[in-house]
Amino acid sequence: MFERCSMVRDSVELSYVVGGAGPVVLLLHGLAGESGEFVPTMNALAADFRVVALDQRGHGRSTRRPADVSREAFVQDAVALIDHVSPGQPVHLVGQSMGAHTAMLAAAARPDLVKSLVMLEADAGSGSSEDAAALGRYFAGWPVPFADEAAARDFLGESPIAGAWVSALERRDGGLWPRFDADVMEACIRNVMEPRWDEWDAVLTPTLLVYAEKGVFSAAQKLAFVGHRPGTSRIDLADASHDAHLDQFGPWVDALRGHLSESLVDSDR
Repeated sequence: MFERCSMVRDSVELSYVVGGAGPVVLLLHGLAGESGEFVPTMNALAADFRVVALDQRGHGRSTRRPADVSREAFVQDAVALIDHVSPGQPVHLVGQSMGAHTAMLAAAARPDLVKSLVMLEADAGSGSSEDAAALGRYFAGWPVPFADEAAARDFLGESPIAGAWVSALERRDGGLWPRFDADVMEACIRNVMEPRWDEWDAVLTPTLLVYAEKGVFSAAQKLAFVGHRPGTSRIDLADASHDAHLDQFGPWVDALRGHLSESLVDSDR
């Protein structure tokens, strides 16, 4: 049902998956993720939408070690892909974690390209240099290559995000390797942690924030982010983690479809 395609922007190859028919929904994964983790979401939407999931630079099958991992580079990748897959028509932009941050900045920079915005587990940017370094050490500590998927699961565990990482492993050089490098992930997340409140203020499109009961943000952080921009909608998913699109898939899709349906109705008025 879905086709893998690629395009090149500024010497960076951007790999993406596309399928379905209708208004375009662009999905952006989080740090150390890739398009494959959104395939169930794509399946749930493809009857009514043309769904596109991007491997953001430094991730998945896109260029693994891009020279530029600034927030602006990620935003311009998203803008270029929107122009490519939906010329002349704005899209519904959906992201999780880092991908949600990218989506927010893209909506602020190019409101003409974004019909509606959905952000799963995100804020304007927060965290410390040590937080970024700790993530880098964690990814650098993976005992790669893994001999096989069983060995990867033994190390990574049985969480939904671990399952997504295992499914995305690449076989090369006598074993299984992640589709990202630890130092690139650390550099990426450092930039995401820089607060971008002005850009959040600048978002004009209808926006839904989806938070997880067991996610990474405190109650105060959630209230501050939602309250900073009047008119922002919020849904909380019970018993969900930061990767709620994986461990609470049904409620996640219900929230997403509800927002998309409302956006379609509003556009017809």
